[in-house]
Amino acid sequence: MAVQLLEEKLTCAICLGLYQDPVTLPCGHNFCGACIRDWWDRCGKACPECREPFPDGAELRRNVALSGVLEVVHAGPARDPGPDPGPGPAARCPRHGRPMELFCRTEGRCVCSVCTVHECRLHERALLDAERLKRQAQLRASLEVTQQQATQAEGQLLELQKQRSQIQNSACILASWVSGKFSSLLQALEMQHTAALRSVDVAKTRVLAQVRDEEQRLRGHLEAVARHGCRIQELLEQVDEQTFLQESQLLQPPGPLGPLTPLQWDEDQQLGDLKQLLSRLCGLLLEEGGHPGAPAKPVDLGPMDYRNLTFDPISANRHFYLSRQDQQVKHCRQSQGPGRPGRFELWQVQCTQSFQAGHHYWEVRASDHSVTLGVSYPQLSRCRVGPHTDNIGRGPCSWGLCVQGDSLQAWHNGQAQRLPGVSGRLLGMDLDLASGCLTFYSLEPQTQPLYTFHALFNQPLTPVFWLLEGRTLTLCHQPGAVFPPGPQEGVLS
Repeated sequence: MAVQLLEEKLTCAICLGLYQDPVTLPCGHNFCGACIRDWWDRCGKACPECREPFPDGAELRRNVALSGVLEVVHAGPARDPGPDPGPGPAARCPRHGRPMELFCRTEGRCVCSVCTVHECRLHERALLDAERLKRQAQLRASLEVTQQQATQAEGQLLELQKQRSQIQNSACILASWVSGKFSSLLQALEMQHTAALRSVDVAKTRVLAQVRDEEQRLRGHLEAVARHGCRIQELLEQVDEQTFLQESQLLQPPGPLGPLTPLQWDEDQQLGDLKQLLSRLCGLLLEEGGHPGAPAKPVDLGPMDYRNLTFDPISANRHFYLSRQDQQVKHCRQSQGPGRPGRFELWQVQCTQSFQAGHHYWEVRASDHSVTLGVSYPQLSRCRVGPHTDNIGRGPCSWGLCVQGDSLQAWHNGQAQRLPGVSGRLLGMDLDLASGCLTFYSLEPQTQPLYTFHALFNQPLTPVFWLLEGRTLTLCHQPGAVFPPGPQEGVLS
């Protein structure tokens, strides 16, 4: 009876045979792996017993505990490793030759009726079937617990694998960020090293020129004093009184020497400027919120920070058409004129204005994606080199944000960082030269920071743009904003 009950519990409801490679559905029912897959192919993904749908994307998992029970059943009846083997249907007591129909719980062995009168008279006893049912209930409870533990362990394993993947991705991003940050710092240090040595050399040259001028003045005065002394000596040796009196009254002494001009050489000033630059460099590295996972700071503009900019027609590619008083540019298929010095051979145009100090903000509206916004130093090449149609961010002297249909790419020094795309076409650029930050914003449907570059900007920066054929860029003007200076006025500070 007990064996029949066990076989019923181990029977697949589809094939009506013992489970083969049993799997468990989320509802708790078990089936042969092949049977349930065949059933789903014919009848849809649901439990054949309770009709609960099987979640999309979920995977069938092997029932480890049930598979272990089936292995024991297929291998034959389990045997107690103790001294007394478990009795079969016709097992008899080795001492009294009678059938063993009882179980002595005190000694943990099967016994006959004679044993209960003699050896096990005072022991706790039970019928074999009753003891088996009790043990089966205990095993089923233990099996359920182990199944729950297996499910819990699998869930924890998946969570641990997910955390491992997240940590690996985070570490990769951090390593890339650290490498980029130190690369920028090393480059900035090298540039500042060169600039500091040049500054010292210029100051030395200026002071030494001042020294040479003072030396020439002093030597000239010495020569005049010497000539005057010689003339006096000659007059003192003159014997003719009339000649002596006439020439002595005409003799004029050299003018006063005057004090030395203070030399314009200040070591403290030279070191002070250098310390300030190094302090800014360290600030760029350790700036709070500067790591890649931190959100960019929201734009905080004063009334004088917004800039109304214009495109520089001299720099515009020959396929670019400028309109609205150089406030709008469109990339046309037809050439707008022959090439001339100063034009970009690349599909680019820069603004007439540039910035060397202060805080500046401007906005650009794009007709579609496939445009790049950025800033560059004056030495940005106008010539096309290689297959690229732009060079914004391809080298160390420019920074750019490329807006694609499905993503953004932040470019500097030939390295790109991929970012999620944005739906808006109104974009803002915030340049804070004092803190060394260049931040890009998406302004539609709501304002959100996109990316921030941190660098020690030590040359004038000019806004520069790239746009694909058919695209249009418009520089947004605001009433009351500071209008940019003309080309002849140089750098806006």
